[in-house]
Amino acid sequence: MNGVNESAMSEFVLLGLSRSQNLQVLLFVIFLILYLLIISGNIVIMILITIDRHLHSPMYFLLANLSFVDIWLSSVTTPKMVIDFLREHKTISFEGCMSQVFFAHCIAAGEMVLLLVMAYDRYVAICKPLHYFTIMNLKRCTGLVLTSWTVGFVHALSQLVAVLQLPLCGPLEIDSFFCDMPLVIKLACTDSHDLDILMNADCGIVVVSCFIMLLISYTYILITVRRSSKAGASKALSTCTAHITVVMLLFLPCIFIYVWPLNITWLDKFLAVFYSVVTPLLNPAIYTLRNKEIKNALKRFKSYVMNHKVNT
Repeated sequence: MNGVNESAMSEFVLLGLSRSQNLQVLLFVIFLILYLLIISGNIVIMILITIDRHLHSPMYFLLANLSFVDIWLSSVTTPKMVIDFLREHKTISFEGCMSQVFFAHCIAAGEMVLLLVMAYDRYVAICKPLHYFTIMNLKRCTGLVLTSWTVGFVHALSQLVAVLQLPLCGPLEIDSFFCDMPLVIKLACTDSHDLDILMNADCGIVVVSCFIMLLISYTYILITVRRSSKAGASKALSTCTAHITVVMLLFLPCIFIYVWPLNITWLDKFLAVFYSVVTPLLNPAIYTLRNKEIKNALKRFKSYVMNHKVNT
């Protein structure tokens, strides 16, 4: 196998989710609708939190940031996937492929750390309620959000540097709908066993450490909730249940793709779709359906819009 020149002219062939033309038309419609729902749902949450003074609290500040991250998490891969459903030849440039590798890891790792920050926020709110607004002030919240982005950037950069040093061999075919680190490594001309281990370890540091800390945090929170008053416990339990659901939706697919890979092609594709499309779609629904304040803010927003239409 001849090494491939990693230049602007290099292209990767994406085999996509399916090779059936009829099925691809159906998938185009489905994923286009899902992507539009992801964008609109998360934008609505961001707008509500920005304009409604009842939602100007640390928890909703972090939730708005989660919605912002979810938009980008889906946008890294979904638009390209949707367009490719209508193309016979699905290709992506070398630069585009490396961009997907970088931003997919940067945003996903950043979201994991952000979920850990949200767990810390709930811990302070439930376990130290009298000091909540002192501890979770705007400066600290902003610093924690920036920390999540910094961790994501450093993690993604380490992945990108490793894959850029690989000599790649043709044909450059990737059996998925986007460029991902494990799939690019398979195209290496050299033995990639050590790099696989390095990638699993790198991802494991972020994924597993965040996941374990989240489990410990929510276990402690739930124990504290059980000892509190019934009224307060019900509200806290509802919020924590929503958070835990979001954690499971993001972390479990990533664990089985990057940390403990099963190497089953159809399952890897399903898990990739799950964390890049399903998770950003469900996050707004989970927080909206289970959150009374968000529901009330949505009603106030609807009333404002209706009254504005009547007056005009």
